[in-house]
Amino acid sequence: MSRSAYLVFLLAALVLPSIPALSAPPDPDLLKPALAGPLADVKEIVFAMREFGRDGHWYANFGYYCLTDSRKAYGSGGGKLCKLDIRTGKVTNLIDDPEGGVRDPQVSYDGKRIIFSWRKAGTENYNLYEINCDGTSLRRLTDAPFDDIEPCYLPDGDITFVSTRCKRWVNCWLTQVAVMYRCDAEGKHIRILSSNIEQDNTPWPLPDGRVIYTRWEYVDRSQLGYHQLWVSNPDGTGVMTMFGNMNSGTVIIDAKPIPNTDKLIAIFSPGHGRTEHQGAMTIIDPKGGPDEVSCTKTLNKGQSFRDPFPLSEDCFLVAEGPRLLLMNQQGQTQTIYSSDKTPVHEPRPIIARPRETIIAPKVDLMRDTGTVILSDVNHGRNMEGIKPGDIKKLLVLETLPKPVNFTGGTEPLSHGGTFTLERILGTVPVEADGSAYVEIPAMRPVFFVALDANDMAIKRMQSFMSVQPGETLSCAGCHEQRYQAAPPRGHLAALTRAPSRIEPIADVPDVIDDPRDVQPVLDAHCVKCHSADKPEGGVNLSGHRGPIYSHSFYTMFEKKLVSDGRNNRGNLPPRSIGSSASHLMTLLDGKHYDAKASVLEQKRLRLWIETGAAYPGTYAALFTGMLGGYDENRLVLNGTDDPAVQAAAQTITRRCASCHTDKIGILPRSPWDDTKNQPWLGIKDRISRHAIFDLTEPAKSILLKAPLAKIAGGYDRCAGKTGQSVFTTVEDPDYRLILSGIHAAKQQLDQIKRFDMPGFIPNDAYIREMKRFGILPESFRVGKDAINAYEVDRKYWRSLWWTAWGREN
Repeated sequence: MSRSAYLVFLLAALVLPSIPALSAPPDPDLLKPALAGPLADVKEIVFAMREFGRDGHWYANFGYYCLTDSRKAYGSGGGKLCKLDIRTGKVTNLIDDPEGGVRDPQVSYDGKRIIFSWRKAGTENYNLYEINCDGTSLRRLTDAPFDDIEPCYLPDGDITFVSTRCKRWVNCWLTQVAVMYRCDAEGKHIRILSSNIEQDNTPWPLPDGRVIYTRWEYVDRSQLGYHQLWVSNPDGTGVMTMFGNMNSGTVIIDAKPIPNTDKLIAIFSPGHGRTEHQGAMTIIDPKGGPDEVSCTKTLNKGQSFRDPFPLSEDCFLVAEGPRLLLMNQQGQTQTIYSSDKTPVHEPRPIIARPRETIIAPKVDLMRDTGTVILSDVNHGRNMEGIKPGDIKKLLVLETLPKPVNFTGGTEPLSHGGTFTLERILGTVPVEADGSAYVEIPAMRPVFFVALDANDMAIKRMQSFMSVQPGETLSCAGCHEQRYQAAPPRGHLAALTRAPSRIEPIADVPDVIDDPRDVQPVLDAHCVKCHSADKPEGGVNLSGHRGPIYSHSFYTMFEKKLVSDGRNNRGNLPPRSIGSSASHLMTLLDGKHYDAKASVLEQKRLRLWIETGAAYPGTYAALFTGMLGGYDENRLVLNGTDDPAVQAAAQTITRRCASCHTDKIGILPRSPWDDTKNQPWLGIKDRISRHAIFDLTEPAKSILLKAPLAKIAGGYDRCAGKTGQSVFTTVEDPDYRLILSGIHAAKQQLDQIKRFDMPGFIPNDAYIREMKRFGILPESFRVGKDAINAYEVDRKYWRSLWWTAWGREN
């Protein structure tokens, strides 16, 4: 009988027993077949014990929260590295640190050593350690003020792991990012492998020598949907999707190869993922293609399993709460260990195993660029209507990491659109045959926008790519099928010359700022007809400030003048996102009441749209200059206790609420009131606080002008059936009360200051992180030392760039 058959026999026959008491040995009669089969060569299992992270997100279990570094994301207590004798039930503590944290053990190829992550009691960070399986020769491998987690041995003797050394924060949450790195066996020569600005998780070697891992990213698509399996070579080259990248709604994580098969076992954590990677045990057969859901098999309907380790095709170690289990393909389980209450994690058999294939390095660390060969930009999925020759060039953009973040929403970067800033690198040509050969900077997350002869967007990449130093990548086309080879072709025209260097775009900032670069165009061509004084078509394109955005910025999204397309599904049809789909561009081409922007102005608008149409051009704007911003998705109400603000809110309720019901549109009572208009829900109401409160000139607030008689300078929109204006004069006492409340809100904004206001100072956490990253000196003092936030951002981004070998982030 085979080993897998033994476990099938065992688990098919048993009724699941109750959880045994602490340190109780496994039932020898129940385990006997398994011990003779998949566990025949296994004497001990190593595992970690620690409390769950404090956050509901799968990735938020290390580091601290952004707003205050005294608030930790990791759980407190229970830090143990243990080994279990599966025959006697004896548990030995290799590490026992009740106030610390232990995680991610992996056993060496010879079965004699264990590498793991340990956050010692009284310290802030997880670092890598190694210990002999008998508990001797403990040694520290890494020592840095960053978190090094999820290590695994590589067949060439090095180690891969993920780390916050990348110095970036989750773009839609308040915790830190960790991406893939590698180091030698001594923890030296540390090198970053990933340019992701979001999380990489749970790397693990495959039999063919590549590394499989979970990658989360959302360039031009939903931040909640895409966290699937990717692979790369151990040196970071050859990155490509492995499974699930076109199927949203599941976090696929903790993937490992099943012995003697081509299949994988992984956790499918539902939706946007659960705490500590909890989900369903799922087998993946990649032979069906990278997106074939029918090639997956869920072993158990429960969603509380974690940290699978395959012993055979029909025997898996897995953690669930405080229990270590065996599970078969029918989803039947047998408890082999249970703690009192502390969760157990990452069970691994202590056993020697063969090394995977060693892949020779393909990087040249003395280079700071790589190259990309594109066979035919016209070839790919969802490219209908694109004819050969339509695409003339590629716009090269870089998605920029965040040095801080404070909320799950997009504000103030956008209103339900982009979460990130993007930098314009320039353009490269596409040959007549559709081919391109491009040199791009190494270790930078870039993506392409295909442009027509008028530099308008035809198709967007909607993901990112990067090259290792000296690497050459090739792709068949634009969004090509991963399981299809490129169609037969002759010699590529682009390969008859040296690779194209990116040609910078003159006269346009590489990171565009709406008040600085876009608003002047609107002022010159639009505001004379579209302002609070003359709101033709109900459109206000003035640069006056609202509670979070300018009126023009909010209006352009409310009226769908800009097709940003972020926070959506990927691979949209041609010309459905970006400049070609943005009505703003057609309103300034001279056909709309002779409003014609200059060539340079049109270029700025077009590139602003292509780079995400963000409001600020600096991340220093985050969590600053907002009335009614969000802290961890909770509306911040600081300032609403002002007597004038309260009196205005009461007056609005008394004079307006009887008409402004759900049917017409609930009227916000103050600039802080986000009723039914949360930014992550998009623009839902006809009436929004972002449009009706003018915090530059309060008397021009739509809230005041709409009910005011025309003879008094208003719109007289609220006369209703009676024909009577709500306010016939600006001397009306209630009008004055509302005006006074808006003036009080303006005074608060003038005090806290927005990024485009003189004297602006970034948030304290921004200053703290820029000091920690070495961008600002430790001696920097807010209010004493001058700061140019745009330049600080640039210095931060430049500090992350790869330079010819020598950088060890």
